[in-house]
Amino acid sequence: MLCFYAQFIIIIIIIFFFFFMFKKNNKIINEGYLIYKSLLLQLTALITNAALKGKDSAALMKAIFRGSPISSTDGASRRLCVYKHCIPLCESGDLQTEVASDIIGLLMLETHVLPGPALAALASLFVDAIKVGEMGNGKSLELFPTILTALAAKEAIAYGKGELSGDEYKKQLINSLCASRWDPQCVIHLTTMFRDVPLSPEELQFLIEKVLRMFLKLDLQEIPPLIYQLLLLAAKGCKKLVLEGIICSFFIMDVEVQTIPQDQLRHVEGTAILHVVFAIRLDHELGKEFLKSLKVSQGQPLCPFSIALLLSVARIQHYQEQVFEFLKGAIIKNFKDEQFLHGSKLLQDLLPPCHSISQMILDTVKNSVFGWDHVTQSLVQLGFILMDSFGPKAGPFGKTIEAPTTAAKTPSQLACQLGGQVLLESFKMHEPIRGEILEQVLNRLVTKTASPVTHFIELLSNIVMSAPMILLESSSKVTETFDQLSFLPLSTVQGLLKAVQPLLKVSMSLKDALILVLRKAMFSSQLDGRKSAVSGFLLLLKNFRVLGSLAPSQCSQALTSSQVQADVHSRYNSAANESFCLEILSSLRRCLGQQADVRLMLYEGFHDVLRRNSQLASSIMHTLLSQLKRYYEPEQDLLPPMKLESCISAQGDQVFLQEPLAHLFSCTVHCLLWHQSLGENARGGMDDEDDEEEDEGGFQDELHAILESVTRRMIKSELEDFELDKSADFSMTTSVGVKNSIYAVLVMGVYEVLMEYNFTIGNYSKNRFEEILELFKRYQKLTEILREKSGKGRTPHSKPPRSLLSMGFVSTLLTALFRDSAQSHEESLSVLRSSGEFMRYSVNVALQKVQQLEETGHTDGPEGQSPDKAFRYLCDITSVLMWRYTNIPSAVEDTGKKEKTQSISLLCLEVLLRVFSTVLQQYPSKVSNFLCSLDLSGEVEEEAEKDSLTEKTAFYIRQFQRSLFSQLSGSEEDFNSKEAQLLVSILSLLAGLLEPSSQQFVQFITWTVKICKETSFEDIPFSRGLLSLLFSLHVLYKSPVSVLWEMCQDIHSALGDIDEDVEVEKQSHFAVVNTKTAASTTLLVLSQVGRVLDEVDWLIAKKKGQSTSEKTASGATQPAGQQDPVEKAVTLQLGTLLTALNELVQTALPTGACTDTLLRELGRTYSILTTLLKYYIQVCATHPGHLPARLEKLVKLSGSHLTPQCYCFITYVQSEEGNGGANDKKKKKKEEEAVMAASAKIIRQTKAIPSLIYNIEQYEKFLILLSKKSKVNLMQYMKLSTSRDFRINAATLQTAMQEQQETSQEPEESQAPKKKRRKQ
Repeated sequence: MLCFYAQFIIIIIIIFFFFFMFKKNNKIINEGYLIYKSLLLQLTALITNAALKGKDSAALMKAIFRGSPISSTDGASRRLCVYKHCIPLCESGDLQTEVASDIIGLLMLETHVLPGPALAALASLFVDAIKVGEMGNGKSLELFPTILTALAAKEAIAYGKGELSGDEYKKQLINSLCASRWDPQCVIHLTTMFRDVPLSPEELQFLIEKVLRMFLKLDLQEIPPLIYQLLLLAAKGCKKLVLEGIICSFFIMDVEVQTIPQDQLRHVEGTAILHVVFAIRLDHELGKEFLKSLKVSQGQPLCPFSIALLLSVARIQHYQEQVFEFLKGAIIKNFKDEQFLHGSKLLQDLLPPCHSISQMILDTVKNSVFGWDHVTQSLVQLGFILMDSFGPKAGPFGKTIEAPTTAAKTPSQLACQLGGQVLLESFKMHEPIRGEILEQVLNRLVTKTASPVTHFIELLSNIVMSAPMILLESSSKVTETFDQLSFLPLSTVQGLLKAVQPLLKVSMSLKDALILVLRKAMFSSQLDGRKSAVSGFLLLLKNFRVLGSLAPSQCSQALTSSQVQADVHSRYNSAANESFCLEILSSLRRCLGQQADVRLMLYEGFHDVLRRNSQLASSIMHTLLSQLKRYYEPEQDLLPPMKLESCISAQGDQVFLQEPLAHLFSCTVHCLLWHQSLGENARGGMDDEDDEEEDEGGFQDELHAILESVTRRMIKSELEDFELDKSADFSMTTSVGVKNSIYAVLVMGVYEVLMEYNFTIGNYSKNRFEEILELFKRYQKLTEILREKSGKGRTPHSKPPRSLLSMGFVSTLLTALFRDSAQSHEESLSVLRSSGEFMRYSVNVALQKVQQLEETGHTDGPEGQSPDKAFRYLCDITSVLMWRYTNIPSAVEDTGKKEKTQSISLLCLEVLLRVFSTVLQQYPSKVSNFLCSLDLSGEVEEEAEKDSLTEKTAFYIRQFQRSLFSQLSGSEEDFNSKEAQLLVSILSLLAGLLEPSSQQFVQFITWTVKICKETSFEDIPFSRGLLSLLFSLHVLYKSPVSVLWEMCQDIHSALGDIDEDVEVEKQSHFAVVNTKTAASTTLLVLSQVGRVLDEVDWLIAKKKGQSTSEKTASGATQPAGQQDPVEKAVTLQLGTLLTALNELVQTALPTGACTDTLLRELGRTYSILTTLLKYYIQVCATHPGHLPARLEKLVKLSGSHLTPQCYCFITYVQSEEGNGGANDKKKKKKEEEAVMAASAKIIRQTKAIPSLIYNIEQYEKFLILLSKKSKVNLMQYMKLSTSRDFRINAATLQTAMQEQQETSQEPEESQAPKKKRRKQ
């Protein structure tokens, strides 16, 4: 019915239209037009009513189109009217979705027949509606691509007063649309719409940039669907632009927009990542473009979102290896860049601080808690990859090299540390991956037996401390690892058991499983297995306290929430622990019959067990007493008091140690003294448990009696009583010699233990100290015999055995010898102070202990494994030795000069150097406390604690400066080179603690420069150390190139010119550079030249990366006439270096290391100059323009000054080495040595000289290319040298042939070794 009605209205409209065509009366025309317009309104009303009712709207419109042929003007206008009505109708939102879809679908079918003007009108309608924000629904936008497509197919469209082709008209519309303001609500619809619009690459780029600019104006929830549409749109092209835009938008939202709720942003980021990964799975080109853009854009830093996106992409097998290799490279490069930047003031002034990738990765781990399950698995992989790739490596012969430093310093160490942090934080945050992390860590502990696993042990310990109760859920994995203990290296076993120790307190099953494994290991056929068992049992004894035991602060290990379970039955546990510990002790007693290594481990562990579990004292002391009696001679008149023959065993011709008797004495003495002091402290007012006290007093008295007897008889015993006199054999090739060597080590150890025992219980008794001195004299006599015997052999004897004096006693002894001014102690201490050898020995032992602490992180003896105690003793020792050195200068001492040994002051200084190095390496966080503790007391210390680290350091630097200045103020005959070197080394260490921007640093470098300029001593080691200090300071203050130039002038002046006829102008900027020190200074200068070249190379690489990213992003060019500061710095650095090298290549350097190093650095210089030219060729290709004037000056300097001199220097080196080789041949007696020397010379020449010439020629080649690119003739400054002329010089040839004939007339025996050499 509606269709008939519509057709009736159309017929009437047609009649009226023709009637108006033939009537000329204006009045009739106006009235008719109104009637015509009202009929059109009725027609559109009819369409609206039908659409709202949802009935037959499509049929109605078909009828209208059938009655409106496109061939007639009336029909076309009527169709246009329908289009204009239906578009806002569908956009209104009043229609049902199905009805609107039908209408749009019908309109799309009829669009292609519309005339050009109608299409232009409709397109303008859409553009205007979008500009005013009337396209919120976006349903009608489905029609817009069809209109644009039809429009582009038209040949001509009226535009203004002229015409445009349909395609050009479409471009104008899109340009107008993208340049206008969009309503944020319609951005998604427009992006979706443009997917169906044919776009040129320029239009697509313009459109995507417009959409990306709208990101920050949208609601957070609208961003993921927009990203989805953008990724679909990227199928047309501009993939890189889309991905970079998405990453950049989230980076801005994350960093700059602070008003966005972080939890909502993280969820949106997670959804966006899923969309991108899904798109990459479907389109591998998108993935390739993503990785390529990240690799190329070095200037654009990674961010947490891009890292999370990378890790999600890594889940795709195709990209996994590429992603992790890229992340590994980016991480290590970032750490290297940070280190590079931190070590140079020049670089810090030129470039901003590096973005920390490590912090971004850790932020990614934190963000992953917001439902980023697609990231967590890759985070685990990344963590293990970093730890495996950059962890500590095995040394030569399979030995593990473990640097026990508390703070990571190198890029590899930092990367490994980052991997551990990633795994630890992931373990804390994500429950599903905890089992996998734990399993992989334990697997690596079991399988990586040939390489260090300290980093995995540290990670396991952190995991246990962070979540012990959660870890108990995976206790089966720990139990499985326990089964492998007897097969693991001892260090791994100790670290593993220490890490899981908190779990043993709360899990009976784990403890029982461990005890079972340790009991089996006790009877293992492998020595390491038995040592592991002892180590495990000792650990259990330390940590399972018996009821009533004291709790030292160092034995408690924090246990978070897991202590709840343990504390519920604490009374039962403490009571039950006694029988448990006694059972372990009975197992350990069996070890006293095993090898010396097992017994040694037991003796070293008993003292710590006793300190942490004092109730076991009786059992431990009785065990030690019974063991000691086995080797003690009870007859008081017999000498010696020990049965040394029982301490060794023989198997065939081999003799080896069975009982480490000295360590047994040491363990007994320390346990006895500690238990005695504990009893005295506890005896305050409590007199209970008399029976126990009597029992304990019994073994104490017996042990004291034994030690007193051994002391008395050891003093009476001569070395002949031990069969260790001067006539004894100490060679390691015979069984007798091995036996005597073992006896000597045992006796020396017992002497030391008795010295410590008598000092401790002596209470400053003069008689006791006299006995100590007698013991020392015998110890010294035996030491001298061993030294003499080892010196006579062709191979030197092994290192002297480590001293058995404890570090705590060394600290006490040094304090008493050097600082104790009590009147009551003066008489007794004078006995020890009268012996310079004893005082020197005490300082030497301190040096040995500090060296061991520096190298291994711990010392032998009681409390040696406690870092806090070791630090306290370090502070005490340093305080004493600082006072001794500053108050008694070495010049006052005559002992060191008369006896060909080091003075005590010099030894003190050597210990101080080691102490400062140890503190910086092992205790970097306690440096400030360390400096405060050095001889500061009371109020002064409180004031010092308020000072900054720089101020504290400057105070001690001034003390050492005064000492060095006093050395340099005297004559060169009184100059102590060793002491000056030590002082410079200490100053170098302390200088690293100064803030480079502080006034103290400036004062220190000024002082150092002054010393270098005024000191003229001809001492090579001292000058090398002083100049190294100068360079290390200067690089943190400003670039050292000017200093290098001045030093090169001084070297040239000191050594003379390669042309003997040229007289060099005498210059002396630095008096420390003289004829004797010039060669060593040259090597130092060239090493600094290499460092500067590294910086320049790094800067050029940075600029190359920036120019590459600018090329892709069409960045702004540098203003004309203004050079980039980095480019300016590079040219200035290279210009000054070229001037300095120009001085060196004219210097008559001694052949060998100096000339080889100079040739190598010259080659590097030309290589980096070539790199700079390549950079400017790249710049000229993208930004044509004039070259900087400084570059032209640099080229002129290299071409007219340096290059010709390089060829002269090559000629000089070849002639000097030829003369030296001829002289050598005359001097050498063996032809083989002559051949080896000649071969070495040929190898040097075939490497350094040709490489230099090749680099020069490459430089000239790219200079020609740059000249063509820049239209500047740079080759006018270059001169081809005749040194590359390979014509044969007849005179030179004849001279060489005569020399060869003279050589051939030498005796026949020198000719015998000559053989034909194979052609290379």
